[in-house]
Amino acid sequence: MKCQVGLERLAADASIAKSWGRCGLVCNQASVTSDFIPAWDVFHNALGSRLTALFGPQHGFYGTKQDNMIETGHARFSRFGVPLYSLYSETREPTPDMLSQVDTIVIDLQVVGCRIYTWKATIAGCLRAAKKLNKKVVILDRPNPVGGEVCEGRVLDMDSTSFVGEYPIPMRHALTAGEAAKFFNSFIGANLEVVELKGWNPKSFWGDLERPWVLTSPNLPTIDAVYVYPGTVIFEGTNISEGRGTGLPFQFIGAPYIPEGSTYRDRVIQILGGQSPGVYLRDSQFEPTSQKWAGKTCKGVQIHVTDYRAVRSLDLSVALVRAAIEVGEGSFAWKDPPYEYDHKTLPMKLIYGSQKSADKFMAKDFSLLDPFWHEGIQRYIESVTPFLLYPRKLSGPR
Repeated sequence: MKCQVGLERLAADASIAKSWGRCGLVCNQASVTSDFIPAWDVFHNALGSRLTALFGPQHGFYGTKQDNMIETGHARFSRFGVPLYSLYSETREPTPDMLSQVDTIVIDLQVVGCRIYTWKATIAGCLRAAKKLNKKVVILDRPNPVGGEVCEGRVLDMDSTSFVGEYPIPMRHALTAGEAAKFFNSFIGANLEVVELKGWNPKSFWGDLERPWVLTSPNLPTIDAVYVYPGTVIFEGTNISEGRGTGLPFQFIGAPYIPEGSTYRDRVIQILGGQSPGVYLRDSQFEPTSQKWAGKTCKGVQIHVTDYRAVRSLDLSVALVRAAIEVGEGSFAWKDPPYEYDHKTLPMKLIYGSQKSADKFMAKDFSLLDPFWHEGIQRYIESVTPFLLYPRKLSGPR
């Protein structure tokens, strides 16, 4: 059975929304049906004048903004004559004024399966606003593109919370947007409804779904970038380029101080135990046109996805960071604050979710087998299982 997302269920049956009253829709340009009809058109057709506001997440309603802490302003959606509010502006959750003509906040966002992607924080912010103002939240569910079974990465320590992590989930969390919302809402207590997926197999990845990938943000233009993003995003906490400013963000990894040739690649594979599951690491050079090392030749690797089911993006990326530390001859450095509105904490500590993370990367006794890198996964599985909408058994990375 072909997977039908929540938006497509609404398009097929407008009565789903009969109890929602006036709706504010949180979406962006990736919120489309399988035949590319945008969510705002589906809502306008289904609800008419009951669509009273639109909201956009980080990167803007049309996904144009490139980087962290680049805000977008508010506007008016002239086609429908409704306000278009930014939830990545002077505020990151809806305000009472924004919701004055809204009974239900409807969220249709394509999550990418990674804790650090800020749309889950936007979902949580909407739940908190709804709780305060006695509104309802509806999630139009969408598949997790990196599958619904495998979890990776350390579960967030609660002394390392930020806009890239508010609740105790790992980097690769295996949840759909609706399931994540249900879990977050167990801490918040808002009035929440999920329009569930039909026909989604949690074993499936995006490549199994026969759906187009519409870039969710400028630096996730292809699905291969999404498959490795839950790991390669950690390079945002370093002075290593993660390929921003190139045509292959989160697939090119390197820096000018990485030695030319296969030394770097060979060390990464050694750390991984002699193999790199699901990917081929090709010795590569690239020159970013913006962001880190703009205009400089970076040496490193291009990550080619060869089997998306086998990819273990966190182990891969931890090995890539550690190898850069070892071969960089003292040139490796951590990125300084600020990062996602935290102006004090070392970004890597927020990204990996632990105050110990930078020290662990630098440790003389570094080992990828250290339980630290995936600590808390079993506890997380036990805590989140009651909120799963699509029955399956979650597992750790190995």
